Amino acid sequence: MITSTPPAMRYQNAEEVLSEWITGICTGKIEKVEQLYHEQAVLIPTFSPHTVSTTEGIRHYFEQLATRDNLQVRLYEKSLKKQFLGGSAWILSGTYAFEFEVDQLLLTFPSRFTFAVNLEYERPIIHHHSSQLPRNLS
Repeated sequence: MITSTPPAMRYQNAEEVLSEWITGICTGKIEKVEQLYHEQAVLIPTFSPHTVSTTEGIRHYFEQLATRDNLQVRLYEKSLKKQFLGGSAWILSGTYAFEFEVDQLLLTFPSRFTFAVNLEYERPIIHHHSSQLPRNLS
C-alpha cells in the first residue's frame, strides 16, 4: 500500500502528468521525469526486461534512455483512454512512439502504455507499464 501525506494538488488532471512526462523525455530533463514517479512506484519499462521499483532504478533507466541521440516520444492522441478510479486516482493508457537514432538511423518504436496516477501526490505516477507493440501473427 502506498502511503504518503497528500499535499495540495500540483496537477489539475492526469493528462497534465502525461504531458509533463513526454516533455521531460523529449527535452532530456530526466530529473523532472524521475520526480514524477512516487517513491514506491513500479516501472515496467519499454527497453528493459527488468521491473524497476526504486527511485534510483527509475532514474538510472531514464538516464540510459536519454543517451540515445534525437530521443523523442510522440503520443497518439486518439489512442488515449482515461479511467477514473475514484478520489484522485486515474489510469491512462494508449499508444505512443519512441524515436531515436541507432547507428545513425532514426528508428521508431511504437509502444503501448499504462500509467496509474494519484493526483494527491506531489510525485503522482504510482505505476507505469510500457512495452513495444507486438507484431501481428497473421
